[in-house]
Amino acid sequence: MDDALADISVLNGEDGSLSPVSAAWEQIRAGLRRDCGARTFDGWLRPIALAGFDSDSATVRLELPSQFMADWVQTHFAERLALAWRSMLPVVRHVEIEVGAAAQRSALLADIPAAPVAEEPSVEASAGLNAGVLEARYRFETFVVGKANEVAFNAARTLATAENVVFNPLFLHGGTGRGKTHLLHAIGHEFRARRPGARIVYMSAEKFMVEFVAALRANETIRFKQELRSADLLMIDDVQFIAGKELTQEEFFHTMNEIISAGSRLVISSDRAPQDLDGIEPRILSRLSWGLVADINAADLELRLNIIIKKLEQLPNVAIPQDVVMFLAKRISSNVRELEGALNRIAAYAMMSGRTIDLDFVNEVLANILRANQRRISIDEIQSRVSDHYRIRKAEMTSARRAREVARPRQVAMYLSKQLTPRSLPEIGRRFGGRDHTTVIHAVRQIEKLRQSDAELDADIRLLTRQLEN
Repeated sequence: MDDALADISVLNGEDGSLSPVSAAWEQIRAGLRRDCGARTFDGWLRPIALAGFDSDSATVRLELPSQFMADWVQTHFAERLALAWRSMLPVVRHVEIEVGAAAQRSALLADIPAAPVAEEPSVEASAGLNAGVLEARYRFETFVVGKANEVAFNAARTLATAENVVFNPLFLHGGTGRGKTHLLHAIGHEFRARRPGARIVYMSAEKFMVEFVAALRANETIRFKQELRSADLLMIDDVQFIAGKELTQEEFFHTMNEIISAGSRLVISSDRAPQDLDGIEPRILSRLSWGLVADINAADLELRLNIIIKKLEQLPNVAIPQDVVMFLAKRISSNVRELEGALNRIAAYAMMSGRTIDLDFVNEVLANILRANQRRISIDEIQSRVSDHYRIRKAEMTSARRAREVARPRQVAMYLSKQLTPRSLPEIGRRFGGRDHTTVIHAVRQIEKLRQSDAELDADIRLLTRQLEN
């Protein structure tokens, strides 16, 4: 390996572009936030800063602002961080977690600020509510528009810029990695730029539920209601997570009504359309459908090509030939997030190995991703196939019912989702009515155990697997 790589810089380049190592760290951070939940990420993982990479020892150095935080992350997340780095960059063999000054400069090392700064205040800095922070890189200018998302993009920009809008709320829906969260953050940035001092609150539905329950326990529900309902712009991400949560849905319904009645703006996102949201009260679904419902479809080939071109503008020192660009656009079609992650991985691995990027190199570096994209089985497809096989309604997959005739097929579907898809345990749980990852683990172990003693169940799973893979 070239000696010049012994101290790879993780800071942005002079032209503002991200180095491949820093870009890989962004992908890892995004994955941690998605898998661990906003509360754990904001409290413990957000302050982690990428301090450097030593190619001689193949070691990534991560820093935190205090010894206490460094010890906690070392105890609870060291193994997960090491696995994430090895998955993203196989050349990494070790991850060191320590205290250092880089954690104080994390706003320079990543697009997610470690703490609010004067130029980019927190979304709701004055509120006691633990609201999220707008991602600096998620703006309308960085969103690549195509046929699959142009309606959602135009609706989002209209809601953020127009003095008066004829629709409220705006409901955005689409599968994982298609840009829903990007548009929510872009709305927040544009709305704040045009209305300095406006009260903006962005939070996931999961955080809404956690904060509401905490307010109930602390007898502070009045404060919770006031802080949310006084917002000029309220954005709730992944509303499907409140399925089956009756008290949370009650508060959510009244919050929606107050926001809309006050003339404030409301934006909701979900992984599916309102009519497909099981476990959500009809009055909430009616309210969500009352405004503008805009879907974000899977990116077509033209849009994927444009996304790659846009991404390469941020990596000016990476030379990827046209045949490789076309190969990536054709072969990685599952979602935009995976496509961007593949580009980051190619760029980082090429930089650290000194090899030229060609089709052979890409096939080697992205072997697992390309193999998974050959036949991508979705959780939705598994739920449909299992429901048909056992002759139950698909809605039962996400319902709270525990009757055996429903619970066993649901466990089979969870088991197949773990075996046939690359989705994480928390994500699988969320797709089954917002269940915890421990529920998925229990289902997988239960089905594995039953397959050894129940020949009929084993035959069912073999048949379902063949149908899904074919």
